[in-house]
Parts: sequence; structure tokens; C-alpha cells
Amino acid sequence: MGKPTGFLEYERREGSVVPPAERIKNFREFHESLSGEEQRIQGARCMECGVPFCQAGVMISGMASGCPLHNLVPEINDLVYHGNFEQAYVRLSKTHCFPEFTSRVCPALCEAACTCNLHTEPVATKANERAVIEYAFSHGLVKAEPPALRTGKRVAVVGSGPAGLAAAMQLNSRGHRVTVYERSDRPGGLLRYGIPNMKLEKSVIDRRIDLMKEEGIEFICNVDVGKDIAGKELTDRYDRVILACGASHPRDIPVPGRDARGIFFAVDFLKTVTKTLLDSEFKNVPYELAKGRQVLVIGGGDTGNDCVGTAIRLGAKGVVQLEMMPKPPETRTEQNPWPEWPKVLKTDYGQEEAIDRFGCDPRIYQTTVTEFLKDKEGKVCGAKLVGLAPKQDKKTGRISMIPVAGSEQEIKTDLVLIAAGFLGAEAYAADSFGVKRDSRTNVETPSGSHQTNVERVFTAGDMHRGQSLVVWAVAEGREAAREVDESLMGYTNL
Repeated sequence: MGKPTGFLEYERREGSVVPPAERIKNFREFHESLSGEEQRIQGARCMECGVPFCQAGVMISGMASGCPLHNLVPEINDLVYHGNFEQAYVRLSKTHCFPEFTSRVCPALCEAACTCNLHTEPVATKANERAVIEYAFSHGLVKAEPPALRTGKRVAVVGSGPAGLAAAMQLNSRGHRVTVYERSDRPGGLLRYGIPNMKLEKSVIDRRIDLMKEEGIEFICNVDVGKDIAGKELTDRYDRVILACGASHPRDIPVPGRDARGIFFAVDFLKTVTKTLLDSEFKNVPYELAKGRQVLVIGGGDTGNDCVGTAIRLGAKGVVQLEMMPKPPETRTEQNPWPEWPKVLKTDYGQEEAIDRFGCDPRIYQTTVTEFLKDKEGKVCGAKLVGLAPKQDKKTGRISMIPVAGSEQEIKTDLVLIAAGFLGAEAYAADSFGVKRDSRTNVETPSGSHQTNVERVFTAGDMHRGQSLVVWAVAEGREAAREVDESLMGYTNL
């Protein structure tokens, strides 16, 4: 602990943010970094606690507390304080494959569990992590490191999201020949097409993919395993297979009028926007998707927020976002003590932009759609809504949201984006390998394992645990790689 009184002397600071009115004019990242000296001061705020919850990654009350990757957070923060960014990168690399991704899109479980968060502002660990990895890239510390020896073993990874990429990187470092299959035209999975460019610049993904290729990892895109190629063909060709296809089956809203034109799943909408931008090198912005339209976003999570921000950049006339659950409190309640994940109100970038653009928060809480309205041409022109009230089951304690009689209303909309989450893995990929799925449609494995019921076939990421965070997917990929390596070699040092 280089600065014992740092948390008392210095306030939390983060880099400046481009104002909403300016940033909605493009699809570029809008968070700016502190100077190296200013970032060092933020490292000084770390208390190097005797029990560092920030790196624990444990489940408390069904919620993650601390980093699932168990990053050596106090050590890294202390090295940042001392200005030793090179050694901080070495420390970070011991547990993390892709800090350049999580330092942009992770909700910072480490910061939520920070001891400083009990009475004041948490240490800016996420910004420190970004400063470390960007220093490493800019100073040539992140280099392609092909393994000196090859084992002769071959592994196929199906899916190039964060779990698949993490597994591929780890296994390649051990000397196995790794081939990554991706059904889209570019690698990255939901990092590429599920997260908008202003949240994660795609050049950041390309930078890492290029390094992985230099290290000997092969990427095969535009191949949909389970459709274009059978699972058996991969199990015959490779010594091991890891299924990391994600939880890509979107939850639908099966109400009357769902067949109206102008209703899209959020993931399809976001992919279309990003692909159009990438294909045209950002010269062609698909304004026709939302310009002048009244947009209804169904879902209050991160994907719903991304839809709000994207629709505004495409010139939407107005945006309404529906959230089934009640509005969270602005501060922790007694029933949600530290170091649990804070269940408090969060106003993200998309909502900030809507407030700036339209003068009000786009979110309507405790509300859902009961019917979509169509015009004579079959296009969506409105939606019927109903208010919801929480009701607790006396036996199970579960909370259900029940429609409130007399709360019905109609709103106008001519573009609906469904961001209601995902139901799990798509069946065809799992069925092609003959792997079992559980009641939530995730691929089934024994507790604490990534081995499926099919010999030599493993799974990782959202396909294994259900819809989750990028940081959890990276952790899953690393753990699956460890199991695969041990099954191939009889031991593992991953």
C-alpha cells in the first residue's frame, strides 16, 4: 500500500465524457482518459484491504461480488500509483486475456465490492485497468507470442465471442492448434455485433484478433456449425471441441399484432447498424432504420439502453423504453448491504442522451405490452400497454409482476425493438453435437465442470451459464481451456 492515506486525500476522478449533444453525431467512443499522472493518483486511493472483496468473485445473495477473473486488483492499483504501468500489465495478464474489452463494457463488479464504496466513492479500478492495457499497447508490450513448441493436438472452438476467444488464446499458448469457427462474417461474436461501436470500438477487437492470428490461431468465418457443417465432422477432425455459441436465442413478446412489420429483435437491429458501418468504413450510416420514427424499446437492461443510444444517433423522433420491474432506489436499502451488488438506479449513456435530446427519461417502469397495433399496410403503428404491480408468492417468496386493471393505455410507435433478454443457446448447434441441455436450455454439465455429456466436447460462456457479462464469459473460457488442456495432456499449467 504505497499511499496509506490516499483514499482520504484524493477524490475519485474519471476522464471527461463527450457531452450528449456532441457524441450522438457519430458512433465513436466518447469516454476520454486521464493523464498518466492523474491516473496514478487514482491508484493511490486503493486501500489494499486485508480482505479484498474487489477480487473475490464470489456469489452473495445470488449476485456476484467482485471480479470473477480474480484480477489482482490491489497489486495492480498500487503499481499504477507508483507509475509502473509495465509491471501492472504483467500482473493483469496473469488473470485476464482481454482487459481492453472489460475496461470498456464491464459494469465493474470490482468497484461495486470496493471497501471505499461502503462510505464514499470506490477506487476507479476500471479506468486504471484501461490505462494499463492501453499503455501496454501503445508501448509495444502487447506482442504476438506464438508457442515455442506444438503438442500436435487440435482443438475447435465454436463461437468467437469473449468465451471462445479466451479459450482459444489459452489453449494456443499451451501449444495446441486452435481453429475458431464463427457464423458471422467477422470474429467477435456479441462483442462485434451485439455491442454498439460507441461503447466498444471494433478496431479494439481487430487489434486483438490480428495478434491472435499472428500467434497461430485460425479463424474461419461465415460457417454456421450445426447448419453448414455437422458437429460430427468437427469431433472427427479435432481432438477436442469447445462450444461457445452464446445465449443467442432472443426472448420474444408473443402478443397479438406481433407479426406487424417494423418490429425487430434488438440484436438483429444492432447487428444491422454495426455491419452497415463496418462494411462502408463508417461512410454509410443507416439513418433509414430509425430517422423520424417514434421508437419503442422493450427491455430495461444494457441491450435496451444500447438500442436507445443507437436510435437517437439514427435520428429517431422520440424514444420510449419499457421496464417491467419497479424503479430501483437511488441508494442502497438495508436489504441490499455492501458488498452485495448495489441494486440502485442507474442512468446509462443512452438514457442520458434521451434526456438531453427529448427532455425526459425514456423509461417507463412497471409496464409491458399487451398488443401491437397495425395500420392498413400491416406496419406497426402503436402499442397497447398495461401497468404492472409486484406480488410475492407466499410459499416460494418469488416476486411476480401482475397486470393492474384499469391501467391500460395506448401509445404511438412505428419502430419496435425487443430487448427482453435471451432464453439460452439456439437448439441446432447443441443438437448437432448431441449434447444435453438443461431446463433453461443451457448446455448441461456436472457442477463445476465444462465437460458435456458427449466425450471430448466441452462448453463455455453464455451457452453454459446463460446470458451474462463479458467478464464472466472470459472467466468461463479460461476455465474451459484449463479442463480441455488437462484432458489432452494429463495435467495443466494454465
